[in-house]
Amino acid sequence: MCRHLAWLGEPRSLADLVLAPEHGLLRQSYQPRRQSHGLVNADGWGVGWHDPAHPDHPHPVRWRSAQPLWNAAAFAAVAPLLHAGSVVAAVRSATVGMPPDETAAAPFAGGPDGRWLVSHNGRVDRSVLPFRHDAESVCDSAVLAAHVLALGPDRLAATVIEVAAADPGARLSLLLGDGERVLAVSWGDPMAYLERPDGVVVASEPYDDDPRWVDVPDRHHLEVTPAGQVVVTPLDPAPPPTPAPIHSSREAATP
Repeated sequence: MCRHLAWLGEPRSLADLVLAPEHGLLRQSYQPRRQSHGLVNADGWGVGWHDPAHPDHPHPVRWRSAQPLWNAAAFAAVAPLLHAGSVVAAVRSATVGMPPDETAAAPFAGGPDGRWLVSHNGRVDRSVLPFRHDAESVCDSAVLAAHVLALGPDRLAATVIEVAAADPGARLSLLLGDGERVLAVSWGDPMAYLERPDGVVVASEPYDDDPRWVDVPDRHHLEVTPAGQVVVTPLDPAPPPTPAPIHSSREAATP
């Protein structure tokens, strides 16, 4: 299990989003309040953002590490100087057996135009996912992220439903951002969002006690549009078709 957040709005410093909040990702790395699987998130961290100072460079910038966020002295020193209006950040609690290096830390990057950042909160059996050479790591989250991006972010809801059908025990809460939108799915672990005058935060759990936080129920899809509108819809898998009754030839002939 992991903790993550996304921001879309006016530029804010990375320190303001990740380090400064009373119950933000820094504290969630050692004392999460709503985490249902695992106790700490000490297996790495990552922050990805779209640099507003270089609009001609569409690909996001990332800073990732395999160390706990509380040990990230260099990031803490620079984060107040880095500002962005589109951010995806995460702290990691590694699934047992997954690699411990920084390539396994979210956010992962890619997509058709290379602009998307993806974070996964949960676990999934990699055997139900196709092997992909473009996955950044062999860890379950990286393989899932590559699969989601290969099928397309706009197909996120359908992809999650399909993967969950193949692995009913999977926890598939996902958070994506491309600089213009934020997409999210709660599946196995709810999340919350906060609408501020300057933008919207979507997170695994509230980073403060502001009463305006809204919980997103489990198995829901969320989109923050380029205009800042939050749209939440349920993810109800379509029921399987009812099989046609099977009759023997004797039954078919009976009036």
